[in-house]
Amino acid sequence: MKWMIDASFAVHPDFKSHTGGTLSFGGGAAQVMLKKQKQNSRSSTEAELIAVDDVVMMILWTKLFMEWQGYPIEKNILYQDNKSAILLEENGRKSAGKRSRAIDICYFFITDQVKKGNVKIK
Repeated sequence: MKWMIDASFAVHPDFKSHTGGTLSFGGGAAQVMLKKQKQNSRSSTEAELIAVDDVVMMILWTKLFMEWQGYPIEKNILYQDNKSAILLEENGRKSAGKRSRAIDICYFFITDQVKKGNVKIK
């Protein structure tokens, strides 16, 4: 499964960001999720982490659903386009710098899922 997740930073009139997530099995979109983020973020990196947090439960649920249907999922890949977000998602607080220290811990749930092998970040 290939998940493409992206955030558009501060695009709404109230300066909230927007999340977009798409699941593909190789061709076309099997699932799509678009939504306005609930809180304001202070950087594009934080907006990317919020976007992943918005979609992560759908990523894990879809993996479990496909496995329960008898389709083993060997690769559950999350594609990300922000290097800082990738480092934070893979390493958690170890990759946090001065600007990312205030990011809420709830957005590091994905770090645990990467360590467990449920998701791979690219």
